[in-house]
Amino acid sequence: MEIADLAARIVAGERRALARGITLVESARADHRAAALTLGEKLSGRGEALRIGLSGTPGVGKSTFIESLGMQLLGEGLRVAVLAVDPTSARSGGSILGDKSRMEKLSRQDGAFIRPSPAGRELGGVARRTRESVALCEAAGFDIILIETVGVGQSETAVAGMSDIFVLLLAPGGGDELQGVKRGIMEIADLVVINKADGDLAPAARRTCADYAGALRLLRRRAGDPEGIPKAMTVSALEDVGLAALWAEIRALERFRRESGHWARTRAAQARGWFEEEVRRGLLDQLSRDAGPAFEDAADRVAAGRETPGAAARRLLNRLAREGGNGA
Repeated sequence: MEIADLAARIVAGERRALARGITLVESARADHRAAALTLGEKLSGRGEALRIGLSGTPGVGKSTFIESLGMQLLGEGLRVAVLAVDPTSARSGGSILGDKSRMEKLSRQDGAFIRPSPAGRELGGVARRTRESVALCEAAGFDIILIETVGVGQSETAVAGMSDIFVLLLAPGGGDELQGVKRGIMEIADLVVINKADGDLAPAARRTCADYAGALRLLRRRAGDPEGIPKAMTVSALEDVGLAALWAEIRALERFRRESGHWARTRAAQARGWFEEEVRRGLLDQLSRDAGPAFEDAADRVAAGRETPGAAARRLLNRLAREGGNGA
């Protein structure tokens, strides 16, 4: 399929074309990368979705939560895309990619699109090309994009660089629950949602919510936040309780940020950040290519303990700088 034809099919909302486009942007092949960049240029500026980042501890019920919320949004006439990033094995490079099977009901809906993707070596569980996949989903006309990331930790703040609103999903916990969550991720969360607030866990969920509400009040006020944000809430994705209130909070926060100008400023800062990241990655790739045997020699010296990593890196960079100057 030609890139122009693929772009037209994505804009027309063809899910198969969208899936193919995302496969293209995720590919590591040089020819695919060039084609993906061309595709991105053709689709640039088409559509604008509400991007919601979602993270949570394993077993918190992210898939059930996303499916329940997604079904509610479909009922309101919205189109929903889910980009779920799965952990990748450091040994084999493989991923289970089971999110789609866990959201069986949502995956069968015409207005929904679910794409599990391997995290690769990305810090924080956000695939390198996830932001490009977001742009493709926007071009395809989706109104809401849910970006589910791997695990919880300070590295998970990477998702804040590609979302408009960040939701941290937690399960009811004991007295040490607050100790298990890093301050860094708490500081970027807009809404802290305690899931599984049903049955015997309902009292524990309310206590956990109160603990987090108290902790959030101690954090420094952020630009772009209305009164009461960040906020802790309880929901039951299993019983569809509290989801309507959560969605109302998300919409209210979206309106506030758009009207205050914070939305536009954040989107501009994100675009600049993505550009800078691409430049850094490109320079690193170019460095590994240009250095060739010298890079491997330096790496071997470090591995053998004959040179420190810092000294080896400085020596290699100085050598490349001299060679570049001589070549000029």
